[in-house]
Amino acid sequence: MSMSPSRSILLVGEGNFSFSASASQLYSETDTSLTATCLQHQEEALRHEGAANNIKIVKDSGGAVLFEVDCTKLGECASLQGRVFDRVVFNFPHCGRKSGVKKNRNLLKNFFLSCVQVLSEHGEVHVGLCNGQGGTPADHPQREWHNSWQVAAMAAEAQLILSDVRPFESEKYQSYKCTGYRSQDKGFHVEKGLLHVFTRSLPYTPARVLTIEEAVEGYRVQYNIPAELSNYIFRGFLCPGSIHPVRLVQDFLLKGLAEKWPVSMMTETVPLLLTTKQLQTCCDVDSTHCYWIHLLQKDLISDTHTSTDKEKDHLDSQGRTDTQDSLSATCVTSDKVDRVRSKGDESLRSACSLDVHPEWGSGLYMLRPSLLPQMEELLTKKKQLINNAGSHGDNEGNNKSVEVEGHKKEGPRGGSNGVTSLLFGISGLVFKNVTVNLWALPAFHELLLRGVFPLECEPIKLLGQRLETLLAPYGVSLVAEQGDLRLMAQPMGCVGKVLANVLSDNISNVGVTVSLNLDLLAVLLFSLPDWRLLWSHDPRFLQHFALHPSPGKPFHPFSLFPEHFSFDISFWTGPTWEEMKFHALIREASHGTVEQVKLIDTFSHPDLSQTSYCYRLIYHSNTHALSHTQALQFHKDLESFLTSRLQVTIR
Repeated sequence: MSMSPSRSILLVGEGNFSFSASASQLYSETDTSLTATCLQHQEEALRHEGAANNIKIVKDSGGAVLFEVDCTKLGECASLQGRVFDRVVFNFPHCGRKSGVKKNRNLLKNFFLSCVQVLSEHGEVHVGLCNGQGGTPADHPQREWHNSWQVAAMAAEAQLILSDVRPFESEKYQSYKCTGYRSQDKGFHVEKGLLHVFTRSLPYTPARVLTIEEAVEGYRVQYNIPAELSNYIFRGFLCPGSIHPVRLVQDFLLKGLAEKWPVSMMTETVPLLLTTKQLQTCCDVDSTHCYWIHLLQKDLISDTHTSTDKEKDHLDSQGRTDTQDSLSATCVTSDKVDRVRSKGDESLRSACSLDVHPEWGSGLYMLRPSLLPQMEELLTKKKQLINNAGSHGDNEGNNKSVEVEGHKKEGPRGGSNGVTSLLFGISGLVFKNVTVNLWALPAFHELLLRGVFPLECEPIKLLGQRLETLLAPYGVSLVAEQGDLRLMAQPMGCVGKVLANVLSDNISNVGVTVSLNLDLLAVLLFSLPDWRLLWSHDPRFLQHFALHPSPGKPFHPFSLFPEHFSFDISFWTGPTWEEMKFHALIREASHGTVEQVKLIDTFSHPDLSQTSYCYRLIYHSNTHALSHTQALQFHKDLESFLTSRLQVTIR
């Protein structure tokens, strides 16, 4: 229990105050203030052997001693009113006499609920337990779950997470004599005891509908981001200077590829929204996996505004930045949304309703499932820019973007037929409307690379081998599939693809596209237990990456051994049932804590046009404290959402 200067400690549940005395002497040369408390009244406490002397040591060291303090009602203690502590310590708690595990669980739960009332914002709660009592994998041997005190689950009831478990250093407190076993002066077995350190969890923030305004295909459009995706928007993981692991993985890959081929990252801001026309020109995407968007407003952009936007476009051959998922879009304030909606239905007629399964059509919009359409458009603009630069001479060429200069420098490697060893790259957020399961990501960062190479040099093979060299140490392997390559890893499956593109104007050359899922690769390269950690707002997550660790350095979770909770839900539906809307509501109602959904049973009524569905949901969080009480509340919220939004009847 190391302490830094100017810290305050509250010790609860003391018996003979021997631990308090040892701690007072240990921190006597620091500015640490110590308050020791016990449940008994003073006369009873002094009956413990050595208690009087230990109390004197605490007071002589500048500490305070309080009696009749119930550790399950710290907020009601008059002597503690208005005070907060950096550490609250409860060593070897026990209800007394021959009490069972259930009573001791309740003691822990009530203690945790009480101590957060006097705990500072960044404070810690230290609980010492005998080996086996805690019920975590840190216990050796580990007891069966139902026979343990379930310390992490009890702490979660008070929105606390288990951040560390380490041996209880009894030798550090030489005069410490543990007492209280079955309400006697007899001590507990502290030799293999464990110290459990708890910290506050961030609170859950409700999902919200974001209204976005951006330019798409010559129009200024406004639309709502689905509530279940609100946590993924405007996060800026790939911004210059970011230490987020997604950015670190991108930098690692670009550096490794640049040893063989120059890589030029595009930095244009591109919209989150795509039209079906854009997608059809270059992508083979399953429409059922798209997030279809209903426009709130659609206005034609003036030529002046469009030309100004074009002047802002630029490329960076150094790969310092990326295509951001937020820079091209603006979040509209609520009062402006109200004004937009008051304009009536005239601007909404060409929009796609989320209540109707959409058909392919040039007027429909979706959140981008791939960066490929925008990559194609940017490359077309780049080619035109290069041609213009070449036709207008060096003087005008010097005023062009860095990309053109970089291209000129690569002259010996390229030719007039457009073949070059240069890889063009773009990265940003993409979306996929998928069911809830362990490795299904509704939003992730894609790194897309394109290049044109002579067919004879076997570029697919060369790029695949280079990627395999970079990623094989982390469990990634190549699988050939009809001339293309897939990058596979366990347990998530496909983490990237290397694809060949036939060029209609030159059969001796081949276009190559590399698509990589940066989020799944970050999970692999930094040994993250869960991809949802990437989206955590807890500053402790990014602190691990503050020194730009190299891939391979495992992540140390700030929440240890979080519990899983399983709940079933059954309901009757009408003649039609859209399962994807069900999964969207699960993500929204559970705040992203459901990691698995399994269909258990279905039954169609022979006389009524109704079908009964039964699903099993697994709740689990590596980012927040998740208690049984909280998970049950999320489950009840889901039932409410299903009833009000999908008009189902809960069974």
